[in-house]
Amino acid sequence: MLDTARFAPSGDNKQPWHVIVVRDPQLRIGLADLSAKAFARHVAEESAGYRGFGVVTRAPSNIETPAGLPAHPMLSAIADAPVILVVTADLRGLAVLDRDLERPSIVGGASICPFVENILLAARNEGLGCALTTFLAAEEVQAAPLLGLPPEHAIAALIGMGFPVKQPKRLHRKPVEEFTTVDAFLGSPFTDEG
Repeated sequence: MLDTARFAPSGDNKQPWHVIVVRDPQLRIGLADLSAKAFARHVAEESAGYRGFGVVTRAPSNIETPAGLPAHPMLSAIADAPVILVVTADLRGLAVLDRDLERPSIVGGASICPFVENILLAARNEGLGCALTTFLAAEEVQAAPLLGLPPEHAIAALIGMGFPVKQPKRLHRKPVEEFTTVDAFLGSPFTDEG
């Protein structure tokens, strides 16, 4: 699967990815705990009416986590998942063309996200199921020493992989004409007919 994934596109073909296969049970527990901390913050921000980890309107840092927060099923399974991958990006290999704009960057991920998606697609092709989370990235300062990350690497994703009880057949997605317009953001909806 990783052999297939490595053919993902990346800016200037820098291939800035690195994959850590996490086998150590204690390390898995540590990563799960850090991810759960970020999940709790996400839920707290959502419960307070903000978009969890939103960038347009940021939640105040002192929001309290709701009492009785249930465990996230994927994060609870990190210790026992057949395979756990942590994907990192070498920041030296990213061309972040929107870095100077007065908003958070979205372009830098273009050199790592296709690689992560290729892992997910290759796993699905092999009959495996995957759960992708980026909660660990929010706790990178604490996770980096656990993983021995060099300072020029950033956490991009944590992927849990195994054999699914059931493969989803039909996913709910917005129809194309709901997110595609012609010639301008507020242009007419694009349809197959023209």
